[in-house]
Amino acid sequence: MSNSLFFWRATVAGLAGGLLLAANASAQEACGLCAKQVVINSELATCFLEQYDQFAKASSEAVVVDLSSCASRGVVEALPSPNKAPAEPDMQFIVSRPQLACLKKQLEAPGVVLDPSATIKLDGCK
Repeated sequence: MSNSLFFWRATVAGLAGGLLLAANASAQEACGLCAKQVVINSELATCFLEQYDQFAKASSEAVVVDLSSCASRGVVEALPSPNKAPAEPDMQFIVSRPQLACLKKQLEAPGVVLDPSATIKLDGCK
């Protein structure tokens, strides 16, 4: 009985390890969960740029960007224009390493307008 239990555990562990390796390999080939675009404002952009080195140190090909600690608390936002409400900024998103560098470059571009919010397209970043 203990042999079959050991065999079952070894089989499950082997399958789980294989799935993790396959998932990691596929994440490197194409990041299915990566954002195609990011909605951001100047406050979150500043926070992203300040934390960029930390994000860039991630060991995986897909980088989780969490800016939820950056949002100011208790500040009343300006009323949106009646024509079109600004898009809600993305506080958390996943990007590939090239997309991370591309987002940084686009946020640092001279003359970029980020307020009330801007949509940064990342699908051209490979």
